[in-house]
Amino acid sequence: MREQLTESDVKKIQDEIEHRKLVVRKEAIEAVKEARSHGDLSENFEYYAAKRDKNKNESRIRYLERMLKTAEIVSDTSKDDEVGINNTVTVYFEEDDEEQVFRLVTSIRGNSMRNLISTESPIGKAILGKKVGDRVEVKVNDSYSYYIVIQKIENTTDDSQDAIRGY
Repeated sequence: MREQLTESDVKKIQDEIEHRKLVVRKEAIEAVKEARSHGDLSENFEYYAAKRDKNKNESRIRYLERMLKTAEIVSDTSKDDEVGINNTVTVYFEEDDEEQVFRLVTSIRGNSMRNLISTESPIGKAILGKKVGDRVEVKVNDSYSYYIVIQKIENTTDDSQDAIRGY
């Protein structure tokens, strides 16, 4: 499946790739050279650790570049009265009799611990495009679903603190 990214996501990924190529790569190469200069490689833990870190960085660069090549660019703009990407949404969970506030984001930025809910999650899929006052069924799987009511939608413009997930 193609990853859905906003223009902001693409910029963050490009910035991370550039940082990894220009800064992290040079540091990793220097660490490998330094560890190699310590002599016997068969018992040189620093060499293996430096080599592992260098390979991990290269792997992350390839992962991000591949993601950019295959990504589907989506808009993060929506109508003022509809739930869209980067909207902060207040919902009422009928089953639990409580409210919760979260922001709808692309899956690359999803982090439920920070109330960033992915458009690929059951809640995200259910509320995308809905309006204030809509009662929405959230299907978790074939045998379980629950209802929420959208109470408030706010357009969020600052996503600078959102991190791109690891792998």
